Amino acid sequence: MGKFKKKKDGELPQASTAALPDIVFMLLFFFMTVTVMKDKSLLVENKLPAADDIEKLNRKNDRVMYIYAGKPVKGYEKYGTEAVLQLNDKIAHPSDLKQFIHSEIALRDQEIIPFMVTALKVDRDANMGLVSDIKLALRKENMLKINYLSVKPSKR
Repeated sequence: MGKFKKKKDGELPQASTAALPDIVFMLLFFFMTVTVMKDKSLLVENKLPAADDIEKLNRKNDRVMYIYAGKPVKGYEKYGTEAVLQLNDKIAHPSDLKQFIHSEIALRDQEIIPFMVTALKVDRDANMGLVSDIKLALRKENMLKINYLSVKPSKR
């Protein structure tokens, strides 16, 4: 006959780790779906001008095309000290706007194109000649909906 061992009192059973992979993958999937990837890094200074009458742009992000203008930040002094354009993640010349607009339009659905808005994020110290060049290039490409980004003035 076999000998029976007496169960020791106070001993806890081992915790089951069978559900651990499921939890890890569930967390991984959650963070993959809610994380927003950084789109662009600014290569130009961007201190926005203050404006009294500000209206929030309540449109979907896929309808907005951003154009940045300002002095090059540290590390990009090779482009000079005057205000330059930034299109996506590269410094550009106003003559590059036509190609940029066509590439942005190609990324959008055809039904969104008539509702596209161009958002200009122009540094408050940028010269108006550059802004005029941008506006002229946009006008030539029939991108007539322009939004100037600004901040609310600080109360004194």
